[in-house]
Amino acid sequence: MPTSGGERYDLVIIGGGVNGAGIARDAAGRGLKVLLAEAGDLAQATSSASTKLIHGGLRYLEHLEFRLVAESLAEREVLLAIAPHIVWPLQFVLPHERHLRPAWIIRAGLFLYDHLGARALRSGGARDSLPRSRAVALAPSGYGAGLKPQFAKGFAYFDCWVDDARLVVLNARSAAQYGAVVLPRTRCMAAFRTQGHWRVALENAHGAREVQARALVNAAGPWVKRVIERELGLAAAGGVRLVKGSHIVVPRIHERKHAYILQNPDRRIVFLIPYEREFTLVGTTEVAVAGADAKPAISSEEIAYLCEAASRYTARPIAPESVAWSYSGVRALYDDGSTDPSAVTRDYHLMLDAPEGEAPLVSVFGGKITTYRRLAEQVLDKLARWLPGTRPWSAAQCLPGGDFGGRSFDVLLAETVARRPKLTERWLARLLRRHGTLAAEILGEARTPEELGEHFGGGLYEAELRYLVANEWAHEAEDVLWRRTKCGLHMDPAQRERVAEFLRTRT
Repeated sequence: MPTSGGERYDLVIIGGGVNGAGIARDAAGRGLKVLLAEAGDLAQATSSASTKLIHGGLRYLEHLEFRLVAESLAEREVLLAIAPHIVWPLQFVLPHERHLRPAWIIRAGLFLYDHLGARALRSGGARDSLPRSRAVALAPSGYGAGLKPQFAKGFAYFDCWVDDARLVVLNARSAAQYGAVVLPRTRCMAAFRTQGHWRVALENAHGAREVQARALVNAAGPWVKRVIERELGLAAAGGVRLVKGSHIVVPRIHERKHAYILQNPDRRIVFLIPYEREFTLVGTTEVAVAGADAKPAISSEEIAYLCEAASRYTARPIAPESVAWSYSGVRALYDDGSTDPSAVTRDYHLMLDAPEGEAPLVSVFGGKITTYRRLAEQVLDKLARWLPGTRPWSAAQCLPGGDFGGRSFDVLLAETVARRPKLTERWLARLLRRHGTLAAEILGEARTPEELGEHFGGGLYEAELRYLVANEWAHEAEDVLWRRTKCGLHMDPAQRERVAEFLRTRT
């Protein structure tokens, strides 16, 4: 390790998933000097491989995780307010099967789900904007669309959808706007304490550098324990359980706007969620794994499981041959001793390591995407002794592109369409869903598709591609096609390769 002192920061964060990016945003917004280092692309691992929901976790009630559910439901309302372009309400329908769970248990659970969130919001002076749950008839033209006719009754409730990878990128962009240094594709090679601060060795394609920090946060997700033991040379006080979750994307099973939450005989649940207009997202599996691969892949057994689980309910069977795309991620869950991967807590645990007179370390174990912002606040609370004088702020400030000025998304879209009638409403809606009010920076003076530059296919134009490279740290085709946008799902292999070629030669 170099012996020079290096640039000094208040806080260095290892890991550019949703927790790391959220912590960076919170800390930078409090006036701290922050550096975020991510070994790969932002959201490259777990944070882009979720079921893409902002939710309380209805099934967590069965495991008596009331605090987690209440906090999650309160955060659902916060994220609806600060990120309306990438977070929006989604209705879920639960078909009822008497032999799996009696109706009274489901009603009681949904009643509790409705009121836990409302109570948490009232304590903070806010209110729940989403409708309450209710019993529904599963008519083929309505709430039973796409299902077998044997399912006649069910329950409907609301949660929220989120573009998970964009949530991470927008938190990182907000952190950068407040002065944070964001370094994707930068690996932490080693770190050690000396003279009351951390010395952190970083390395990327441009070379090696060393920085100093008053405090260090390990938000490496599946690699949190490895970072403690290898890069930091410390003993890990907490355990981590690694659980792989996989999803498949298939042709859309119905044209309605609602999603389904399905009960399995093994007591797990599977979601069927409208996805990218033309598809249905089916997930997730939960398979215990020994280690975290850089690019985990779905197994044939997982595909078969999801197809079978969905086909128990759908009028048209879902076969492995119909899978258009799949993705997998490894979740780092705090090891609470449970032998069932589905029962392992989704709550987060923050481990503070701060020997007397030494610089502090906070390691993040577990967590879920819904509660990332509250997690970030609690990390800063842990570090208040060393980084004093700061106050929570992130609940009241929109993420980049999310300040609609009191307008709804539909009004924003209508105004944009009126100004640019030669650009289709469908394409503008997709652009606004990714960028919100920042879409104006991509559109510039363009009034026609030709003025947006080369069209690569799937709705991706050169103007947006260049914007993602210049403003959102996109570097490779995968960063653009599968994280910052989902245009890759609407392209053929030749079109995806053209994007890769463009990035190699022109950016």
